Parts: sequence; C-alpha cells; structure tokens
Amino acid sequence: MMSAKLWAPALTACALATSLALVGCSKDPKDAQQAGAAQQMPPTEVGVLVAQPQSVEQSVELSGRTTAFEISEVRPQTSGVVLKRLFTEGSYVREGQALYEIDSRTNRASLDSSRAALTRQQAQLNVLRVKEGRYRQLVGSNAISKQEYDDIVAQVKLAEADVAATQAEVRNAEINLGYSTVRAPISGQTNRSTVTAGALVTASQAEPLVTIQRLDPIYVDINQSSAELLRLRQQLSQGSLNSSNNTKVKLKLEDGSYYPVEGRLAFSDASVNPETGTVTLRAVFPNSNHLLLPGMFATAQIVQGVIPNAILIPQAAISRTPTGQAMAMIVNAKGIVEPRPVTTVGTQGSNWIVTEGLQTGDKVIVDGVAKVKADQQVVAKPYQPQGAAPQAAPAAPAKSGDAKQAPASEAQATEQRATSNA
Repeated sequence: MMSAKLWAPALTACALATSLALVGCSKDPKDAQQAGAAQQMPPTEVGVLVAQPQSVEQSVELSGRTTAFEISEVRPQTSGVVLKRLFTEGSYVREGQALYEIDSRTNRASLDSSRAALTRQQAQLNVLRVKEGRYRQLVGSNAISKQEYDDIVAQVKLAEADVAATQAEVRNAEINLGYSTVRAPISGQTNRSTVTAGALVTASQAEPLVTIQRLDPIYVDINQSSAELLRLRQQLSQGSLNSSNNTKVKLKLEDGSYYPVEGRLAFSDASVNPETGTVTLRAVFPNSNHLLLPGMFATAQIVQGVIPNAILIPQAAISRTPTGQAMAMIVNAKGIVEPRPVTTVGTQGSNWIVTEGLQTGDKVIVDGVAKVKADQQVVAKPYQPQGAAPQAAPAAPAKSGDAKQAPASEAQATEQRATSNA
C-alpha cells in the first residue's frame, strides 16, 4: 500500500493539471474566474413574509390643541368695592363657593327701602279692601251710586298692582344683595385674580375677576382638511372602506409620549372654515390628574374606517419606480424573483396597507430586497424582524470565523495522521 507521502504529491499534481486544462480551454481568464465563482456561489438567502389578507383599521394623524371642558369668566353682577378675596389663586373651587365679598351696604339699603314701600302699599291695599266691602253693602241698598262703588273697586285693583310691583322690587333688591357675594358658577381650577381688596368693580365691566376652567374631562380640538374628509366620504360611498363604529382616539403629546388613556370622538363641525379650509373635530379625554392643560399641542390618531381584505407589508419591502408606482419583489414557486406592482392606501405603524397586487400566500421579500433582481434564483426563509433576533446573534461572526479555520485545522490533522502512518 502506498504511503501518504507518496500519494499526496501525485494528487496535488492531478489537481494542478486539471486546473491548467480548464484555463487553457477558456478564451478569457476573467471569464473563467467569473464562471468558477458563479459555480461556487450559492443562491442568495432572503427573508420573506407570506401575504395574509385581513381587515385593517385605517387611521389618520391630525394635529390639534387642548381646550377646557368648561370655561367661566367670573364678572361682578353688582357694583361696589371688593372687601376681600375668599379663595386661593390656582386652587380648585366648587360650584357655588364664595370667591369675593363686595361692599353690600348700598344694596342692603335698597332692600330695606323696597321692603318699607311694600309694607306701606300693603297697608293702603287693606284699607281699600275694607272700604270696597262697605261700598258693596251700600250699593246693594241703593245708599250710594254704582259709580262710587266702581271707583273703589278700581282703586283696589290699582293698589294690588302697586303691591305686586313693589314685591318684584324687593326680590330684585334681594338678588342684588346676594350678588354682593361673588360665587363660582362652575367647579374647576382658578387662574390668577385680576383684582385685590379695595378695587372698585362694576356690573358692566369687561374684564373678569377670575377665570375658572374645568379640566376633567378635557377637549382636544382637531383640524382635518376638507379634501381629506371628502376623500374619506368617497371611499365610504364606493365601498372600499367600511364605516367604523370605533370612535376611540389616541393622543400623542408634545414630548413624543402617548397619553395613557384613550378618548372618544364627540362631534364634528357641520361647516368648513373658509380661512383654513379645515373641519374641526372635537375629542373628549379623561384628565383626572390634570396632565393635560388648555392650549397644549397634541397629535390625535383617529380610526376612520376598516379596509377589508388588506395586507400589511413592512415599508422596507416596498420600493417606488420613477413614476411613483409601488413595487414588491415576490419569490415564486420555482424560487425565482419576480417584481409585482401593488397598490397602497396608507400606512399602519411601520407597514404599508396593500389593497391590490398581492394574493394570499405570496412570498414577499422583506429582508435582502436590495441584494436581488428580477429572474434571480434565491432561497426563501421566514422573515425575522430585528426586534425578534436572539441575544446570541452577535456571537455568529465568531462561529463563521471558526468555520473558515476548520478546513485548515482538518488539513493539518490529516497531514499529521499521514505522517504518523508513514
């Protein structure tokens, strides 16, 4: 039997002769190298996503600002000097709580005068009623004329009217006296006070004493363009979009965080603002911790409808032609790449919403789409999102490096075994 030292050089010589013969048959050395590389290069591996139709909610992001649920600008309803402020600025007040005390001496004097006038008129009325009773008896016995009796009856009615008018004046004076204590019309958070003790206020002044805002719940006024609203209604009428009863709204705050509680869509304006070309939508959000304050900018995500039989495809899998046509790369049953035009109607998160161009079960290339071209042979494997990669993945390059070193180690071991056999 021939030893390893004898047959190893012979084997090397045969391999060299074969390589020279192949090179000699090729007209161009570069072509030969490329052909050899093509024979040795395996098909490209790509990550694919199997298309599965589903009902997809179509939402829209619209900007808006927060508005207090209720706003009350507290103004005096009687004139006088402010004696004291009965609340702490910025505090929460309840409906009916006393806020200011206005000098009530003038109003109290008016009330006393009205009550005195009422007492006097009631006494006059009583006298006339007694007199009318006597005249009724006398006119029955023809002791007085019918004209005299009619006059006394008319005087009684006039006195009754005067009493009623004075009673109204008394009630008005009581109301004005009650206005001397300014009370909160609603429950809510107070702003700073515009007056202090000693300030003269009038019933007709334009500046409010203080503003009260109810912040729980709170409104978010959202502006949507009339063109977008028209497109939405056309989709609903054509049947490409189903009406959604889901009126929940998500809110994205100025710092990029999301408000922890969902709101609901309250109503939409029935007219378009001619200056801005937008329609105002109003959403209501719970705000028990007063995290939302009036005037804050926010972005609202509103579900406008449901698209039936739509397919969600990652945005990395869709490319655009110079004309704007959306294209997807599909791996067919033979493992060949073929381009496919598709129709998109919007996005949901990081995915395109595809309505046309894909069939159930189509393998859409997501990972490695930039490395392939049409009619190329590829090996399809399930697409693994980056967030789903295992933690041990960084150790993979070391393993590949070990794999490269393995043939050399095996060759050394073979040589050692051959030397030992010899």
